[in-house]
Amino acid sequence: MKELDLTYIILLVLAVPGGMALGYFVRKTMAAREIDSAEAKAKKILSDAKSQERELLLKAKDRSIALIEESKKEETQRRSELKDFQRRLEKRENLFDQKLMDLENRQQKVYDKARQVEDIKKKIQQIHGEQVKKLEEIASLSKDEAKQELLTATEKEMKEELVERIRKLERENQEVIDTKAKNLMTTAIQRCATSHAAETTTTTVSLPSDDMKGRIIGREGRNIKAIEQLTGVEIVVDDTPLAIVISGFSPIRRHLAKRALDKLIADGRIHPSKIEEAIEVSKKELAMDIRKAGEDAMYEVGITGLDPKLVRVLGRLKYRTSYGQNVLRHSVEVANLSALLAEELGANVSVAKKAGLLHDIGKAVDHEVQGTHPEIGRDIAKKFGLPEEIIKPIFEHHEDNPTSLEAIIVKVADAISGSRPGARKDTYEQYLQRLEELEKVASTFDGVKNTYAIQAGREIRVFIEPDKIDDLGAIKLAKEIAKRIEEELKYPGEIKVNVIRETRVVDFAR
Repeated sequence: MKELDLTYIILLVLAVPGGMALGYFVRKTMAAREIDSAEAKAKKILSDAKSQERELLLKAKDRSIALIEESKKEETQRRSELKDFQRRLEKRENLFDQKLMDLENRQQKVYDKARQVEDIKKKIQQIHGEQVKKLEEIASLSKDEAKQELLTATEKEMKEELVERIRKLERENQEVIDTKAKNLMTTAIQRCATSHAAETTTTTVSLPSDDMKGRIIGREGRNIKAIEQLTGVEIVVDDTPLAIVISGFSPIRRHLAKRALDKLIADGRIHPSKIEEAIEVSKKELAMDIRKAGEDAMYEVGITGLDPKLVRVLGRLKYRTSYGQNVLRHSVEVANLSALLAEELGANVSVAKKAGLLHDIGKAVDHEVQGTHPEIGRDIAKKFGLPEEIIKPIFEHHEDNPTSLEAIIVKVADAISGSRPGARKDTYEQYLQRLEELEKVASTFDGVKNTYAIQAGREIRVFIEPDKIDDLGAIKLAKEIAKRIEEELKYPGEIKVNVIRETRVVDFAR
């Protein structure tokens, strides 16, 4: 038994290394097979990749060859087109050169013909001059003398007919025009009620007692000098009971001085420092009053949307007068009249109203800015961005030929407002001077016997000598006098020129 166990052990010991050797051999064999198989696959893959690479290279070569061929064809085609285009350009250039040469030839021919025509014209003028000289020698009259003789003869023959026709046309046209104008004007004027002229250069300040005059004057006149220096007015202290007079051409300065004096009188303390304080307060109140005046004027005529600075400039017109007429009230009146006339004539009511209110805006600063008030008003309107349709009436309301219907309306409304009874107030000297100038202008014409300015200078009657001026000459004289008055005189509204020619025959029965 022991021998069997030993035999099994020996066999077992021998079998283990043998199994391990056999396993190793088998594993090595299998690994060699797997390696051979992977190499074969790799070779195959490499072979397939090389064959695909050759195919792709062949295809790329074929594509590049095709592209090269195609680009060569396109280049050939473009060269052919460029050659055709160059040939056409050369052909057109040759044609243009030919036409240019033809044109130069024609131009030269035209110049030659023009010179020939000019030569012929000179010959004709020379012949005409020779004929005129011969005719003048035959008739013993020059060309101008013969023309004047013919016109004079024609005028003598047709004088009565011309006078009658002129009078008939004037009567017919004047009747129609007067009727329409009167209807329009009366309709507009009747619907507008305004104020009359006020004081111009003085303002009266009431005093509680005459003792206040001495306090206003102050010791050695220091108080009154301070007031005059700070306000720019002249204070007149005379024998008028319970009153002193502020004199000055600027209504703003007079009103400022009056406000300051009223405050000083109410306070009772009058000395230079108090005077300065009162004037500063009055300036602020006056600025607020000016702004309120502009806003009230806009509200009265129904206008909105103006710049606040422009409203303040408009309010300054409250303290500006023209021939005694308050300019702000005049502007409100012109705005209302312009709106009424625009309604009657079918114009733009809004534009006419706004232009009428602002037509004298230049007068608010005309003492500070150089230029006429229409020019200043135009510049102000442009500065505040007003449209051209409003700027035109402002600039053209004193022009002879306004360029828009609204400008004509504003001009007419301005004339109505300035010429109505009570609107303006002239001094006695200015009134007499205006009448004398009116009569003097009419008296400068030949054949005038007497001249009389009547109706406060709104009509001038001219009596002529009937043996020196006939009926046709009277018509011409009236037009010439009216034209001279328009050119030389300044006046509100219009002046009627009435030329009177009459023949009186006196005899006695004895």
